[in-house]
Amino acid sequence: MPNASDRVRNLPDYPFAVLSKKIQELISRRIDVIRLDIGNPDLPPPDFVIDCLAQAAKNDNNHGYTGYVGLPAFRNAVADYYKKRFGVLIDPDNEVLPLIGSKEGILNLSLAYLDHNDIVLLPNVGYPSYYMGAQLAGASAWWIELAPEDQYLPNFDAIPSDIAMQAKMLWINYPNNPTGAIADLSFYAKAVNFCKQYDILLASDNPYVEVTFDGYSAGSLLQVPDAKEHSIEFLSLSKTYNMAGWRLGAAIGSKEILENLLKVKSNMDSGHFKPIYEAGAAALEFTSQDWLDSRNMVYRRRAEKIVEIAPKIGLHAEIPKGSLYVWARVADGNSQIYTEDALSMANVSIAPGEIYGPGGTGYVRLSLGVPDNRLDEALNRLQMWYSKRSY
Repeated sequence: MPNASDRVRNLPDYPFAVLSKKIQELISRRIDVIRLDIGNPDLPPPDFVIDCLAQAAKNDNNHGYTGYVGLPAFRNAVADYYKKRFGVLIDPDNEVLPLIGSKEGILNLSLAYLDHNDIVLLPNVGYPSYYMGAQLAGASAWWIELAPEDQYLPNFDAIPSDIAMQAKMLWINYPNNPTGAIADLSFYAKAVNFCKQYDILLASDNPYVEVTFDGYSAGSLLQVPDAKEHSIEFLSLSKTYNMAGWRLGAAIGSKEILENLLKVKSNMDSGHFKPIYEAGAAALEFTSQDWLDSRNMVYRRRAEKIVEIAPKIGLHAEIPKGSLYVWARVADGNSQIYTEDALSMANVSIAPGEIYGPGGTGYVRLSLGVPDNRLDEALNRLQMWYSKRSY
């Protein structure tokens, strides 16, 4: 049997795949595991979105290939969303590229722009796929510290000029996974100016733009004048409309950037299922703010529960302004042991902070995408386990 490629042998296992394997081993032994580790919305999409999918799937003409640039109606819906929501004008034919989930776009963008030993600037902490994309492309990661005292925003002035001059790409993500931190337009303007100064591709991952609390409304990088020419933004329907399993998103940016992404993507896939595009367009066009607000109230209530219980289970946490998570500091600082023991002794799976980069040591991430009764059970289990700890 031939060996796997160096690319595969040097690629770390995806952290959540490793964690899922451990969980499945417990489940196979009939152990009831409650998963607070993964950001998987438990609530359904709007009813009309499901109805649209069902009706479109019954159309005999909807089961062939849709083409490499997706359905025009979906691209138009993305452009309309950006105009209504952010006041940003987007050309649906040249500045929108549908994706089979934004994760696919993140990895393919890395292949489109990064060469061996290129430098990519990564948030420390951040979504693991940014790092995995760099690894697949053979690029080198340079971690940008996201410190609590800086509201988890990168300090571009702290990046050495020699590193900035060599960097090819910078990733940002607000509302932030895993911290729940937020950014305003002045931050986006700083990011755009920094990347223009050093000729860096700025990639903004924006899947939590509609998952916000306490009256906060998240913005878009593309609201910065002329940002499009040096930037790309990823929009995901997974968290905004509770459509994680549908795998639908879009990249928005200049024609040149999207053409390079499409060159890789068109060699990887043949587009999505037309009924999913149609339902996604309906979600973007017709989902009301009331629906989003009601859904976010559920998440906000769950965050309150976690934060209230946190001191009793050895954690320090605050309610975030956005995202689907509570980011918590472990009282004794050992997040790896904390999460391993929570899984083995309380049968509650929590994501260790190390998954999100070296700066995550001593922290854990808890998901709000869990039904209330299961969240209550998980918190009860964690209290019982933690109260009996003898170390």
